[in-house]
Amino acid sequence: MTTQADRRAETRRMLLEAAADLFAERGIEASSIDAIAAAAGRTSGAVYDHFGGKEGLLYDLLQEWVDDVAAVVAVEMMEATTLEERMAALWRNVKQPPKGGGRWMALEHELWRYATRDDAARQHLARRYRVAWEGTDAAVAAGGDPGAARMAVGPAIVGLLFGLEMMRRVDPAAVTDDMAVAALMGVALAARHHDRAQP
Repeated sequence: MTTQADRRAETRRMLLEAAADLFAERGIEASSIDAIAAAAGRTSGAVYDHFGGKEGLLYDLLQEWVDDVAAVVAVEMMEATTLEERMAALWRNVKQPPKGGGRWMALEHELWRYATRDDAARQHLARRYRVAWEGTDAAVAAGGDPGAARMAVGPAIVGLLFGLEMMRRVDPAAVTDDMAVAALMGVALAARHHDRAQP
């Protein structure tokens, strides 16, 4: 027997899937709440009930995907024994995320564009990115390596990951796995070199 909680969970799932498709196809601003609700076979009231509005829907959608990637990356980081393996794990999970597929990066770019025009969205994105930057700094310094960087490199590595994935979407042959990992290693090693040069 289907419970009320089951029906709510199904409505939430359908709204998230519809929003993912429409946001990726039309963009955030061109995707109305009514269109999202109609694509999910629900009412616009369901969007407000579950997410508070379109922005809440977008934030929850991306956060679910980011949480799934973070869980997979955390396991891979524990198994990695070298910095190169850790950078390869980061690249692999941005290039082929466990959830959301190609829509994740398209929506990440959509949210970034939207955040450049909306201060609340910018603040939300900044909070999300700070968490990603801290996790990336921990990945670079993982394993108790005495050569690990003390300099915060999270913003540079996350920015490079997103940029590499964007270029790979334009021309897959231009961004090979080896090249991407080498670029990420370059940033991490440059931070280590910077730290060693400090008194």
